[in-house]
Amino acid sequence: MQSFRQRLQQGEVLLSTLVSLPSPEIVELLSKLNFDWLFIDAEHGAFGTLEMQRMLQACKDHIPCLIRVASNDVVAIKHALDIGATGIIVPQINNADEAQVAVRAAKYPSNGNRGVGLARAHEYGLSFGEYLSRADQDTCVVIQAETPGAIDDIENIVRIAEVDAILVGPYDLSANLGYTGEIDHPEVVTAISKVETACKQANVKLGYFGVNAAAVLPYKEKGFTLLTIGVDSLFVLNGAQSLLKEMK
Repeated sequence: MQSFRQRLQQGEVLLSTLVSLPSPEIVELLSKLNFDWLFIDAEHGAFGTLEMQRMLQACKDHIPCLIRVASNDVVAIKHALDIGATGIIVPQINNADEAQVAVRAAKYPSNGNRGVGLARAHEYGLSFGEYLSRADQDTCVVIQAETPGAIDDIENIVRIAEVDAILVGPYDLSANLGYTGEIDHPEVVTAISKVETACKQANVKLGYFGVNAAAVLPYKEKGFTLLTIGVDSLFVLNGAQSLLKEMK
């Protein structure tokens, strides 16, 4: 059976949605649908390590989960992987040196400097040797391109061997370029195009987030394959607003 990382590297279109609320029940519900993976947002969500672990346990490993860590921090990355995440998404990367820090934190020696310990990912020791034998080849590292520095240094970032995908964060990117929320501003579009070109030249996969299908489909047509559509909180709000509108 292919790992999620193998599916990503082979260019399969992989659909997810973003989980922003620390609710195991939400993850459990979403895991019963036909998403290819779930995006657990520990950057903006009110998640501690235990809450994230409970969410991974709720889906019973039926679906791969990538955790967006709060920052490019060695301990945060170690915790996310030790509780059983399939991979990490690292925000606010500014250059290739910072991307290399993230990669090394996600890989065991001698490929990196990930700490070795017993946790849920290793079945608390029961499958320790087996896990270590495949962890580096199965763990996904996704770097976000959402800062001017990342855009300027994107050609060097995509040359890092263990960077599996670049995820464009259009909202933070627009804000960091001085056009908050204007994701169709020409400078934002130009920045995204630069990322697209660099990734395709280096055969690094492209990811994109949008709040609805209309926002994401154009990027799917451009060859972006690691796609996140919608947010759990918006599903609740939109559904409730639609119901109220019908009733009133």
